[in-house]
Amino acid sequence: MTYRTCFSAGRLLCFPGLNSSCTRLPKPRSEAALLYALLACVSLLTVALNLLVIVSIAHFRQLHNPTNTLLLSLAVSDLVVGLLVMPVEGLRYTETCWLLGELMCALAPYVSYSLLSASVGNMVLISIDRYMAICDPLLYASKITPNRVKASVCVCWSCSILYNGCILMGHLGQPDRFSSCYGECVVVISHVAGTIDLFLSFLGPCTVMVVLYMRVFVVAVSQLRVIRLQIVAVKVTPSAKRSERKAATTLGIVIAVFLMCFCPYYYPSLAGEDTSTSLSYYALVSWIMLLNSCVNPLIYALFYPWFRKAIKLIITLRILQPHSQEYKLL
Repeated sequence: MTYRTCFSAGRLLCFPGLNSSCTRLPKPRSEAALLYALLACVSLLTVALNLLVIVSIAHFRQLHNPTNTLLLSLAVSDLVVGLLVMPVEGLRYTETCWLLGELMCALAPYVSYSLLSASVGNMVLISIDRYMAICDPLLYASKITPNRVKASVCVCWSCSILYNGCILMGHLGQPDRFSSCYGECVVVISHVAGTIDLFLSFLGPCTVMVVLYMRVFVVAVSQLRVIRLQIVAVKVTPSAKRSERKAATTLGIVIAVFLMCFCPYYYPSLAGEDTSTSLSYYALVSWIMLLNSCVNPLIYALFYPWFRKAIKLIITLRILQPHSQEYKLL
């Protein structure tokens, strides 16, 4: 192996001592500092907000229900995105070099894609949960049990891990096969695999979610008319119906924002191109997708009174008091 200096041939290298190092394109110090500051803020905000969701649902017994179990699973995936994926992706695009080695080049995309697939699966499960709560309320408690929801969440995560292992099998086995030099981590998903992923990970789940929510809102409108006529369904009070409709509306907003954040990522597949991290616009569509993990808990804070109450109890450390699990938030 031969060696050369960092400024050999007038070029700045990612790894100055390596003959096969990629060329580094450094950003001005002020720009790099600003990017790192933004990265730190977004990453910390994502972790903090989703941690608040996790602590709220896990601590307060009144929040232990099937719907919130699904929100908890979604918050876990969003938290890991903020904790691991955002810093890695931020480092990649700020430094313009891959500095984490071959093993991390193999694992980082796999972890990222698995988390995003798990988020999609959680969204589908949330849609099914809201559909059952609004459209079949009398059988909801018997069909959507805590154990069934937990089993569904486990299946969702397992399928995400296995599915992305299949999609990225070539990359996991040889992470440097598309890299032209040392200091580069390129992930390429062929058009065929990208098209399959487009249908299985996006178009299929989106169709299910949209159809279910169209049905939910049609039924919600009809229920509102019934309540106005003071015709109340058996064992379901108007306040309960209003609560279910509000939850459905909030989760509908979550899914709408989710679709807007994920649509740009699948543009290469829709355009008939390979999906590659080397695309000029990949950083933009990737970060739009990642920001969804930060937006979700903000939506909860805006639309869920119980979340705002839980935040106050957590920040003021009242959750450390005896029997704080029994506080009424709903």
